[in-house]
This record gives sequence, structure tokens and C-alpha cells, in this order.
Amino acid sequence: MKDLALGRMKAGTMNKTEVAYARLLETMKAAGKVAWYKFEGVKLRLADKTFYTPDFAVMNADGVMEMHEVKGFWRDDARAKIKIAADMYPFRFIAVRMQSKKNGGGWDREVFE
Repeated sequence: MKDLALGRMKAGTMNKTEVAYARLLETMKAAGKVAWYKFEGVKLRLADKTFYTPDFAVMNADGVMEMHEVKGFWRDDARAKIKIAADMYPFRFIAVRMQSKKNGGGWDREVFE
């Protein structure tokens, strides 16, 4: 069995922040704002042997597809991959970061188009 780097989850397993975001997506789905979403449901090829798997593929109620990335903090390679993917693919890419309760809670959003 391969050793996983510290702080990394096995593919297909959500961390606590991703679970919290999935709950938000489920609330949005119940409210009719989101038609569908899937955790790690899309794998995008960026170059030979280079892929990007957004945390969530999301279809809004209006049919617009978005790729959502849930971040606690950014690593340089992750920011580069989402920017490259946004240039290559016809989706809206959104990075979200959970705000602390002392900062009002909720989610910060950064859009890449």
C-alpha cells in the first residue's frame, strides 16, 4: 500500500471542509439553485500526464456547469492548474474557502473564467 502525504485524503474521500461544502450544495439543490453536483466527478486533462480533478462538478438550475474547488489554503501548483483549466475548458471555475466564525462564517468565492 502506498503511503499518502500528510494532510492528503485518499481519492474519493472528502475532508471536513469538503463535507461542509457538500452540505451547502445540498441546501442549494433543495432550494432549486443547483440541479446536480458530484464530488470528484470530472477529471480534466491539462497536458501530457497532467490532470486536474476539481472537488465538485456542479450544474446550476439554469444548466451552467461549474467546477468548484474547496480550499483551506492554496499551493502554487493548485492555483496554476485551476487557471490553466479555466483557459482551456468552457466551465466557470470557482474556488471557495470557509471563513471562520469570528470573521462572520460563510464562504469566500474566487471565480476563474
